[in-house]
Amino acid sequence: MGNFRKLKAWQVSKEIAVDAYKLVDNAPRLKNDFRFASQITSSAVSIVSNIAEGEELDTLKQGIRHFHYSRGSAAELITQLIVAKEIGVVEASKADELIDKCEHVSIMLKKLITVRKSF
Repeated sequence: MGNFRKLKAWQVSKEIAVDAYKLVDNAPRLKNDFRFASQITSSAVSIVSNIAEGEELDTLKQGIRHFHYSRGSAAELITQLIVAKEIGVVEASKADELIDKCEHVSIMLKKLITVRKSF
């Protein structure tokens, strides 16, 4: 616990958030669907924000809970990206790249949770 910016999971999830905003900005049909675009960017920011908050909280139990929230947000973002790809509002390759990053950060968080539970 301590400096959240040193966590690899935070670093990757920060990239996800930045990439999600860029994806929305470069997809005119998605950008015009304000609610859907907002859901995508909100879930992406939620991943990184919950990691930061969880790492800075006072107890392991609180931190682990926030890491679980981050995993949930990653699953939410994956789902939104699949829908966006299937309805043709984003490029499939861009969505797939972001989905891969989400799956990767979810695995990292699962491992982090397991390690923290052992303390």
